[in-house]
Amino acid sequence: MPRLTALAPADAPPKARPLLENVRKGLGMVPNLMATLAHAPAALQAYLGFSQALGGGTLDAPLRERIALAVAGANSCGYCASAHTALGAAAGLPKDELARNLRGDSNDPRAAAAIDLALAIVAKKGVVGDDDLAAAREAGLTDGEIVEVVANVALNIFTNYLNHVADTVIDFPVVDVPTPATI
Repeated sequence: MPRLTALAPADAPPKARPLLENVRKGLGMVPNLMATLAHAPAALQAYLGFSQALGGGTLDAPLRERIALAVAGANSCGYCASAHTALGAAAGLPKDELARNLRGDSNDPRAAAAIDLALAIVAKKGVVGDDDLAAAREAGLTDGEIVEVVANVALNIFTNYLNHVADTVIDFPVVDVPTPATI
């Protein structure tokens, strides 16, 4: 049972309603994550703006989905693992690669380097070593792409943590990941 409810668009604060309508138009649905974010229109707007901005960046959609899956796996976020598995498939990633990404791996060397960097950022709380950056650069990631990896990690940590706090009901085909430890 969710600890924060997903709001129906009609029940959302007035500032959130047009944002949710735009999400519905774009995706054909309002995912429960967005409907939960609607409790705080500023947070919903920030999430949508950050996500849209990164969508116009250098990293393509498949690589952003791979990073999202790796971060979801590292943070044991079932909602994000499920959502990004569906979105990654829609972006053209094969099922076996999606499963590898969720486990923090990839068949593609450049994607594997981006995932390794993302996981180092998560594990080391951003305090990565020179070796982590050297490995990313050796695989061909530019400094701009490294910055975008950091930004994608931050965005995905936000949604992972919100889903843990809210216990968001998964409204995508469910993908199993280990549940996070509670304090």
